[in-house]
Amino acid sequence: MNKVLFTLLAISITFYACDDDDDTGNLALDISGLNNLGEGYLYEGWVIVDGSPVSTGTFSVDDEGELSASSFAIDGAILDAATTFVLSIEPSPDSDPAPSATKILGGDFSGNTASINIMHAAAFGTGFGSVTGGYILATPTTTIDTDESSGVWFLDNSSGSPAIGLNNLPDLSAQTGWTYEGWAVMDGAPVSTGTFDMAAGFDDNATTTSFKGDDGDGPAFPGEDFIQNAPSGMTFPTDLKGATIVISIEPVPDNSTAPFTLKPLAGEVPATLADHTFQTMDNIASSTYPSGTISR
Repeated sequence: MNKVLFTLLAISITFYACDDDDDTGNLALDISGLNNLGEGYLYEGWVIVDGSPVSTGTFSVDDEGELSASSFAIDGAILDAATTFVLSIEPSPDSDPAPSATKILGGDFSGNTASINIMHAAAFGTGFGSVTGGYILATPTTTIDTDESSGVWFLDNSSGSPAIGLNNLPDLSAQTGWTYEGWAVMDGAPVSTGTFDMAAGFDDNATTTSFKGDDGDGPAFPGEDFIQNAPSGMTFPTDLKGATIVISIEPVPDNSTAPFTLKPLAGEVPATLADHTFQTMDNIASSTYPSGTISR
C-alpha cells in the first residue's frame, strides 16, 4: 500500500499538488542484489522533500532478484524537489504512514539520477568494509571433549583468554531495524547461531531454546554448540569442518530462515582446523551488497 506522510493539528502542512499544467514525473529504479522478502513484507521507496519522506511506491523481489515494479508515476513537483532517495523494508499490510527503521539503501540526487547503496547516511552509513574477525571450534556447553568440532564461537583466544572475535563491527543496539546473525551452513543448509547487536556479550540463543548442551550458556560472546534439538534432516552433534560460517546483517523483524543478502564475513571451516584455534573469516562485503541507480 502506498504511503502519504501527513502532519496534523498544530504542525504546519506542506502540500505537493499537481494542477492541470503540472506533469506527472516518472521514477525509474535499477537495483540489483535485493533479497526476496517472502510473505508479509515489501520494499518501499521514498523521496525526501524539504526534509520529509514521501512514498514513491512498494514492490516485491523474486528469487532471481527481479523487481515486481521498477517504474513509478510521481507528481512532478515532488519529484523535482526531491533531494534524496531511500529504500526501506515495510510490513505488508502496513498501517504506519512513515518509513520503518529498516532502511537498506540511500542516495542523493545529482541532477536527475541518484546512486544508492548501504553506505549512505540514510541507510547504514558504512559499508562494513573494515570488519574483520573469526571464530573457534569448541563446545563449552558440554563436559566431554569428543564433540569440540560441533560448536562455533565468535571469539579470539589467541592471547590465552577469550576476547572479541569480530572486530570493527558497528554496535547496532541503538538501531531498531537491524541486527547481526551468525550462521553455520552445513551441506547447504543454514542453521542460526543466534542474533546479536554487538561483538561482545551473549546472543539471543543464550536465553531462548537453542542447540546447546545442558552445561550452561557458554562464554559471553556470540556462538552456538550444535549438540541437541537438531533440525529435521540433521544429526547433532556434528562436525563443522567443511561447513561455511557466516555473519549476516538481518532486518528486524525477520521472517526468513536463511541469511539476508548483507553478509560482511564468511569463510569455509578448514578440514585441518584444530579445536580451540582461532580461524579468520573473509570480508565479502563488496560482493554481497545491493546497489543501484534511481532516475527521474
